[in-house]
Amino acid sequence: MEQNGLRELWMDELRDLYDAENRLVKALPKMAKAANSAKLRAGFEEHLEQTKGHVDRLKEIFENLGEKAKGKKCAGMVGIIKEGDEILEEDFDGAVMDAAIISAAQRVEHYEIAAYGCVRDWAELLGENEATQLLEKTLEEEKEADQKLTELARDEVNPRAKQNSGRDQDEEEEGVSRGRTRSARA
Repeated sequence: MEQNGLRELWMDELRDLYDAENRLVKALPKMAKAANSAKLRAGFEEHLEQTKGHVDRLKEIFENLGEKAKGKKCAGMVGIIKEGDEILEEDFDGAVMDAAIISAAQRVEHYEIAAYGCVRDWAELLGENEATQLLEKTLEEEKEADQKLTELARDEVNPRAKQNSGRDQDEEEEGVSRGRTRSARA
């Protein structure tokens, strides 16, 4: 009985992930389009292709189990994507927008890493060796995507965002000073 409960949970979470990955296939092109950095854009385009592969792996797992590949609405991913869409609507420029996009993308990756870690472990416990291997491969790709985002943010985007923000602040302060000087002359 205990194994039946875990198997049902596992199947439920696989359906949740199937929905999440399909939602990401639609969301990633928007993130790529909004990216200012060519590296970030290329990273999203590459991860889009990986994500399509994640969908295919989940389909393969369902087929191997004799189940129909269908999703169950992933409320978590719906919320994370909505939050990402809100970031894209903000009035950030250049590297600051890229920093915000990376932040949103890493929320996605962390959610997926947690979910794939669980379903991989459950597959292993249930003796589903093929599924375990497929889920492990996806988990590793999600971790690599997160690491690439971290490195891009740390080494390029965030320092550029800080530099641009400093310039914007300096320009604002100069404008205020010039405005005061002009007002004092008038």
